[in-house]
Amino acid sequence: MNTTREEAGRLAFAVREGLGGGPLGADVVLCPPHTGLETVRVAIEGSRISLGAQNLFWESSGAWTGEVSAEMIVDSGANYVIVGHSERRQHFGETNETVRRRLGAALRVGLIPILCVGETADQRELGSTEDVVGQQLLEALNGRSADEARRIVIAYEPIWAIGTGRNASGYDANAVHKHVRHILKGKFGEGVSDAVRIQYGGSVKPENIEDYLSQSDIDGALVGGASLIAEGFLKMVRAAA
Repeated sequence: MNTTREEAGRLAFAVREGLGGGPLGADVVLCPPHTGLETVRVAIEGSRISLGAQNLFWESSGAWTGEVSAEMIVDSGANYVIVGHSERRQHFGETNETVRRRLGAALRVGLIPILCVGETADQRELGSTEDVVGQQLLEALNGRSADEARRIVIAYEPIWAIGTGRNASGYDANAVHKHVRHILKGKFGEGVSDAVRIQYGGSVKPENIEDYLSQSDIDGALVGGASLIAEGFLKMVRAAA
């Protein structure tokens, strides 16, 4: 929950200018609050940067005051949407079931969902990280086909690392990513598990991103607070490229 429309537009334009007009070498998606979607769409129009939303509701329309549908997000010009972010789970009562329904709504209209999974500090201390992440993933993907699964980006973001300055080591994060890929292979086959992008999120910044991206099963980053500074974000994109 950052940036007014004007601030979002300036930030998006700075990222666009910093990346230049050539090949990016990495896929870049900007996910502003709903109020900034149109402004950011205009700022990145004609570039190779994609637009995403931060959340969606599972119904197309109706008596759901305050919610935003998948169809509304498509209408805004976005083609990505974050689903089940840890802050939604932690503060707004998101469950594995509501995440499953939101994921289905995104796929129904052709959006690319960025599905978030991750454990709390207590769960990590108990050694249940793989069980928690596995259950979140399997329940979210319940009823999905292999073709649908190929379209999903998965983001592992341990709740204890979101906005805290703490972060998992590249080695530890990669172990969870391998577990996620193993689950995908068991459910959908090796072709899907190899194709799905799995990102790490959780206090990612220019100083540590190379540690993550050098790991075997980490395909990218879901960047939070560090994305609010254009030059720092650009350094991370260049590292990924």
